[in-house]
Amino acid sequence: MARTSRKLMQTGYVVRLARASDIAFLPAVEIKAGALFADAGLQDVADNPPADIDYIESFRRAGAVHVAVSDRGEPVGFALSGLLDGAGHLYELSVDPAHGRRGLGSRLVAAGCAYAHVNGARAMTLSTFRDLAWNGPFYRRLGFRELSASEWTPGLHVLHAREIDIKLPVDRRCFMRKEL
Repeated sequence: MARTSRKLMQTGYVVRLARASDIAFLPAVEIKAGALFADAGLQDVADNPPADIDYIESFRRAGAVHVAVSDRGEPVGFALSGLLDGAGHLYELSVDPAHGRRGLGSRLVAAGCAYAHVNGARAMTLSTFRDLAWNGPFYRRLGFRELSASEWTPGLHVLHAREIDIKLPVDRRCFMRKEL
């Protein structure tokens, strides 16, 4: 019975391109997802403010924001994708933990990869914590591999510098890549 209930709950979600009306919901999703970092001893990361609405809207205008929407029509997860140095790049993935463990993150990553492929990219990159279960190991299960610094593109070097600027613990972070 529990297996059937879980499957029914999974079917209650749709992953689609974000609409302008979805954008206002995304900071709350990001804050809820960010709370997981506090539980992992990364309070500074959890305390970071959510992405600016204008920043998110710029991705939406490019057709690069995918949302996971509950059966009540409210976004409960999102992915911001774009193009960087000829590859797709996943800039952010956030899922409200109350809706986690239902495959939404995987579906959002797949939507971002599809966006990249349709736009001519043959690979997808991202930056993540290598050791947190819902980061590095999650992306490895989806076919991503960690890049050595010698494989970084100019854009990844810029993103690395930005992570240093915002005081992320870069010794725990990595860039990953998946061929599309």
